Amino acid sequence: MFSSYSGLDSVYAHSMFNSAEQSLGDYRVQVATAPEFPQIDEPSQFLIKVTKGFDYEEVDNFTMGIRVYYNDQQIDAIPPTSVEGSHWDFDYVWKNIGNHIVKVDLYDMEGSSRVLTYTFNMGTQSPFGILFIGAITTGAFVFLGVMLYIYLPKILKKSKQE
Repeated sequence: MFSSYSGLDSVYAHSMFNSAEQSLGDYRVQVATAPEFPQIDEPSQFLIKVTKGFDYEEVDNFTMGIRVYYNDQQIDAIPPTSVEGSHWDFDYVWKNIGNHIVKVDLYDMEGSSRVLTYTFNMGTQSPFGILFIGAITTGAFVFLGVMLYIYLPKILKKSKQE
């Protein structure tokens, strides 16, 4: 079913939850982090891909700068960097827990006389994230226990009768 979509043959690995894409002008920028929810003060990767046109052709090169905001204050900036190819993966260390606004500036692109600024929401792992995962896991085990308590005696009773 999915193999009929021609875009799947050139997919670049991006995280599922902490990723986004935006199109401005004739260009599309995809951003993601690896791991999906970066831990505070631990190295993670920023993954960026730039494509052109409605066919999402990979660009040969681009120049990009990044600004990171937290609570409406700019907390970090990566100066404009020239990148060969359409992918830019680099290490980054997040310092604050929660949601960040990441502004990605794409410079000097063919057909655009201005800087294209893409805005993304990116999140980091909070201590409550582990609690949430624990609560979901506990709920799944409780559900499994209840189902076993209800159905296991019936299954055992049937097997003894045969």
